[in-house]
Amino acid sequence: MICFILQGSKSVSINDNLLSYGSEQYLISALDLPLIGQIFDAEDGQPYVAVSLVLDPAILAELAANMPPIRESSQTGIGITINPMTASLRDTLLRLLSLLDTPADIPVLGPMVERELLYRLLLGPQGRLLRQIAQPDGALGSIRRAVAWIRDNYDTRLRIEALCDASGMSRASLHRHFLSMTGLSPIQYQKLLRLQEARQLLLAGEHRASDVAFAVGYESASQFSREYLRQFGASPARDVRAIRQAITGEAAQNEFKA
Repeated sequence: MICFILQGSKSVSINDNLLSYGSEQYLISALDLPLIGQIFDAEDGQPYVAVSLVLDPAILAELAANMPPIRESSQTGIGITINPMTASLRDTLLRLLSLLDTPADIPVLGPMVERELLYRLLLGPQGRLLRQIAQPDGALGSIRRAVAWIRDNYDTRLRIEALCDASGMSRASLHRHFLSMTGLSPIQYQKLLRLQEARQLLLAGEHRASDVAFAVGYESASQFSREYLRQFGASPARDVRAIRQAITGEAAQNEFKA
């Protein structure tokens, strides 16, 4: 997917990588990554507003096939990136959004403007990454299948053989490409996914930490507590209490302003 910010800004982190962007940049994500994000209102107090577009590999492949060859760097990197917004890309995005004012035009003009937007993205600094998204049989497609397997089985013991089968890669190739594209090993990815799911479960109700630990796949409640503390900087109970207090405080502040 691609995310454009219209007002405000956002920070997202995965493991030790922190990315921050606002209306002068856009974000492309080629993989389903276990991100932690924080949004910020605009400096003048206007609320955060963003729009995202799910990237269609079929359209990307068709556009790329009809474009002249582009000389690109052979460098590869993590499957999420921040890029500077250009005037032509902003103009195309605004024309796409303006169709919301004329819904009758969307069925005809919407696909045309979306194709133009994707075309301009293919011409941009992440054209190589977008071409990888358009190739389901490439390395990125293989890692996407491995990621999907982990997400479907995050609460069970990670089996490298199953990941190799899902991705169609050898063990060595899987580890190399997975680390390159996600910034994490498969085990680290699963652990981060488990901890984020545990955090959501704890926030959603009055579950005991030990019950949540077993629900997300941990065999030891003490190991869960140690890894939770290492990841979020506080024990499960203290972390959830702090988040709830922050939410309550923000709601009260907004009510006072109103």
